[in-house]
Amino acid sequence: MKKTLKNISTDKLFKFFVYLCLTLFALSILVPLGWSILAAFKQKSEFYGDPWALPAGFYLENFKKAFIDAQMGTYFINSLIVTGLALVILLVVAIPASYVLSRFEFKSKKILNMIFSAGLFINVNYIVVPIFLLVIDGEKLVKEIFAIPIGMTLFLDSRIVVAIIYAATALPFTIYLLSSYLKSLPKAYEEAAQIDGCSYLKTLTHVIIPMAKPSIITVILFNFLAFWNEYIIALTLLPNGGKTLPLGLINLMQVQKTATDYGALYAGLVIVMIPTIVLYILVQKKLTEGMTAGGIKE
Repeated sequence: MKKTLKNISTDKLFKFFVYLCLTLFALSILVPLGWSILAAFKQKSEFYGDPWALPAGFYLENFKKAFIDAQMGTYFINSLIVTGLALVILLVVAIPASYVLSRFEFKSKKILNMIFSAGLFINVNYIVVPIFLLVIDGEKLVKEIFAIPIGMTLFLDSRIVVAIIYAATALPFTIYLLSSYLKSLPKAYEEAAQIDGCSYLKTLTHVIIPMAKPSIITVILFNFLAFWNEYIIALTLLPNGGKTLPLGLINLMQVQKTATDYGALYAGLVIVMIPTIVLYILVQKKLTEGMTAGGIKE
């Protein structure tokens, strides 16, 4: 009896400790997030009083300054184009590749798996210079072949090129995650589709992709966050035009700190955060399934 009571008290103490840690972790995220959102509605004079005070009213002029005057709207559209295009390219390449690597046996399978696994250990920030040199050399080669004027840029300041590079750098992680999930799917569904006369492509689109939807949504969310917040590659390959939100936010910070207009600065931060928060809320359930659930259905 005493041992049982002791075990119960130990379990309660452990649960209390776990909930305390989770609460502190949640507060460490929610407090700065909430403070930034409230600060976006404050007027300039309110920042010199109590920093924790609620805004006197909803001063929407900050968002106008950030979105229009500071061109955050243009940067927002550029980020949407680059991120959306990168996700499309990534999924078009990664899903078939993951399907082949997880469901078929062929001679070079081990080598390909080793290459993609090695890519997991490469931090893209460390290879920005080689990527930049490849882009420059590629541009020179294309100009020589097609006799394009020297002053005209093809690969630099190109949102398409940046999207392709984003997709390429995310391939190892995406293929690793998707192939691991696809391995857990039962082969009975594929066999049934083949008996019905489905080709490999039709089996992939009508059977595998619907079953792997939670994992695909997980991949989309993780890569969306990575592409949306990426700074180094965009800074290197978009020096003049087509700047994305992270680059625009840095410019806004420099301008608004000089002008001491912190309201517009925090409005810019909120503009950057809103898409990621909305996307996470929409796919939260599927995200949890993709990270924890297996593919076998009863």
